[in-house]
Amino acid sequence: MNVILFEDDRATALYPVTVGRAAFHISCGSYRLIDLVGQLGQLVACLVRPHLRGVQQADYPHLSSAHLDRRAPVLLVNAALVPSVESLARLKTTLDARQTVAIRTKGRLAAALLPAGSPIPPDDLGGKSLDDWLRPYQPSAAEIELPLFEYPHEILLYHLETLKANLAHRLSCGTYEEIAASVFAARGAQLGAHVVTDTQAGPIVLEENARIGPYCYLSGPAHVGRAARVIEHAAIKDGVALGHTTKIGGEVEASVIEPYTNKQHHGFLGHSYLGSWINLGAGTCNSDLKNTYGLVNMEYGGRKVSTGMQFIGCIIGDYAKTAINTGIFTGKTIGVCSMVYGFVTTNVPSFVNYARSFGQVTETPADVMIATQARMFARRDVPQRPCDMQLLIDMFELTRSERQLAGEPLSL
Repeated sequence: MNVILFEDDRATALYPVTVGRAAFHISCGSYRLIDLVGQLGQLVACLVRPHLRGVQQADYPHLSSAHLDRRAPVLLVNAALVPSVESLARLKTTLDARQTVAIRTKGRLAAALLPAGSPIPPDDLGGKSLDDWLRPYQPSAAEIELPLFEYPHEILLYHLETLKANLAHRLSCGTYEEIAASVFAARGAQLGAHVVTDTQAGPIVLEENARIGPYCYLSGPAHVGRAARVIEHAAIKDGVALGHTTKIGGEVEASVIEPYTNKQHHGFLGHSYLGSWINLGAGTCNSDLKNTYGLVNMEYGGRKVSTGMQFIGCIIGDYAKTAINTGIFTGKTIGVCSMVYGFVTTNVPSFVNYARSFGQVTETPADVMIATQARMFARRDVPQRPCDMQLLIDMFELTRSERQLAGEPLSL
């Protein structure tokens, strides 16, 4: 079967998370959707927004539609589908009983199955939606509960719901050694001296070459990605998933941290999502609970959205940086490529120097971020490619309206 992941017009509602990444690259419950869809079919391709195509082709050339089997059935899967083993099992059960079907969740296209010999959707639909493209094939309709990300805070909501089951799936598929009670390590993973682990609520899974420093505390369920490093005296608690090549210290609770991000020093991070290539300065802390103990409202595009969650910290986009002793208030978003200082009391647009408590918010040009990216990549022996630089330029243009709608003039 051909499996095609597609981004719909709601992908931008997940900003700042999806400014520079496709929705199927969002980590949640230790998995990304791209990691799981191979269970549905051996041939996988992706339809992404135009500005992501260069990096997508460079990083995942095998996900091109040119590799698909034109004689096989076609399964279209929304890139915003929550990456959980339960979601995929539910989808497979529905597909087994159908030959042609369009599956919707709350009216939104979640997946569609077309019979063998059906055409492959083109990369560019010419302004049409995938719904429009599907209409001539008249698939039967099925309304089932397939959870799709609608807003960024839902990444944390579903992460905490799915982590334990997803880790059980990892353990059933991988090769791990149980090095302590319900602590499972892949090849080369190291547990430092005098580490305390608590696995009453779920397992702790250490991927290949992950390193836990001495005198750390780890509470499951937790996932530590390949070559991630947890600094000595750190506390990793209650539902943390660390991406590969991260470096983490201080106290982290119920959070998702994408690859290549550093939170090396002391400070609290709770119920938060951090993108890639972020650096949190020493002493940076966030609040994940209101003083009133009430439910948190988030603001997206100037509109308040009720999360229904009592605990929600911050959502931080790729390449953002915080200075030492930065304080981030409850339920704030920080845009991609922004530098943050002092107290973060409002949402932060992308590509700004944000020192609002000191009376300054200034724009950060794309060329500054390109130079910064080159230095960051060099530190991790990652080559900077033309497509990486172009993506930053495109991200700057795509987020221009954020800076215009920020509610205060930029000092340029």
